Amino acid sequence: MMSNNSSLARLVFSIAVCVALSACAIGPNYHRPAAPPNSSYKEDQGWKPASPGEIEANKPWWSIYNDPLLDSLEQQVEVSNQTLKADEAAYRAAVQAVAVDRGSLFPSLGVSASSTTSGGGGGVSQAISTGSGTAITTGVGNRKRITNSVGATGTWSIDVWGRIRRLVESDVAKAQASAADVAAARLSAQITLAEDYFQLRAAEEQGRLYQTDIEDFKNALKITQNQVKAGITTLADVYAAETQVESTEAAAVNVELTRAKFEHAIAVLTGKAPSELTIPDGAFTTVVPVVPAGVPSTLLERRPDIAAAERSVASANALVGVAETAWFPSLTLTGSAGYTDSASSLFSNLIRSSNSLWSFGPSVAENVFNGGATLAQTREARANYDEAVATYRQTVLTAFQSVEDDLVSLRVLEHQGLLQQTAVKDARLSEGLILNQYKSGIVAYSSVITAQTTRLADEISLLSIQSQALVSSVDLISQLGGGWDASQLDRKDRGVPAQ
Repeated sequence: MMSNNSSLARLVFSIAVCVALSACAIGPNYHRPAAPPNSSYKEDQGWKPASPGEIEANKPWWSIYNDPLLDSLEQQVEVSNQTLKADEAAYRAAVQAVAVDRGSLFPSLGVSASSTTSGGGGGVSQAISTGSGTAITTGVGNRKRITNSVGATGTWSIDVWGRIRRLVESDVAKAQASAADVAAARLSAQITLAEDYFQLRAAEEQGRLYQTDIEDFKNALKITQNQVKAGITTLADVYAAETQVESTEAAAVNVELTRAKFEHAIAVLTGKAPSELTIPDGAFTTVVPVVPAGVPSTLLERRPDIAAAERSVASANALVGVAETAWFPSLTLTGSAGYTDSASSLFSNLIRSSNSLWSFGPSVAENVFNGGATLAQTREARANYDEAVATYRQTVLTAFQSVEDDLVSLRVLEHQGLLQQTAVKDARLSEGLILNQYKSGIVAYSSVITAQTTRLADEISLLSIQSQALVSSVDLISQLGGGWDASQLDRKDRGVPAQ
């Protein structure tokens, strides 16, 4: 009796030691790598935007443009964009990968039942596998024998060195990176839609400019026709005026093509076929709200692509630990219990102490030689970690560059827009004066055409500057994260299990 108690005590002690050992994990613990330093934005120094803006709390970033139709279109991106749905499905798959590896931390249990009929020549012995996984040998003789069995088996690969926990740690980081990818994809679709929307409005405004100019050019054509009738000029002026009207009409038709393409792109972004979306004409806004860039260090928490790159580093770091556990032996506990009866064909006689079978024991396995594969796998994991760190730091640098690019674009476009407004004003005054001079017979009609062409080019240039400024304003919001924050990766509704 003492012997049995001692064996049980040793078994309990062994399991306790295994559990205690499993509290540690082989491999480096994760620390976020240092990001490239950047104390302030170079292009933000000493510049006060003409229309500074701030996104209100609990409102989407596009609310800063105060456009109800844009708001309606942006909301459809969330529910209908197919690319976003694909990224969200990939994120859900990453979450389930965590559950798959986490399940390996627990014992695997199984049950089975069987009924075997056997027979053979006299004196022949036959091995029979029981329902508990135990094999027994029985003499079959020259008669038919029925063997019934029922049992259960259990296997527990004890995570002594933390291999499974490192896998779970890696999978959690991958799931968080996938969640950040979803946020980045959502933001990208929203930003693209807003940029397309404002360029569509710019195309409409350009079409209106052409229509106004066409009317002005037709009035000039009437003047030349009257001048010909009065014998003041020749038909050459009429032909020149007609050419100007016709070329401007052709340009106006081309603008319709541009607008249609932007409308089709917006439809696809909202998950619709182009034939299902018609955007009514609207006004083109010249107000360009500029959100504050803030401190560069906050960008590390505000951009989903940076968060995804950082989480990829964490995943690669955990996989270094997974690779290093291959240097240590694995410990597995296996056990089985059940009942086997070959004396009776009735299942009712099966569950008896005399028919019981059980087994239990640990097994240890260690790889002695594999041609250097374990060393190579460890080096590969460390190289993958170094690659992830470099990618993370490059992502941060690229983010800083993108913000600086948008800041300088907005600053320069604002100044350029003011100068271009003056140029348009002067071009209109010059056109009026030259047209009056032509009516008085002082200048040739070629001077009128030159003035009109210059005025139209200046108006289109101003519109282009204003359109670029709006797109840069939207892009700056994108580069600053669009109101996203890395803390959202730990939100319960994101479904990422805690480590």
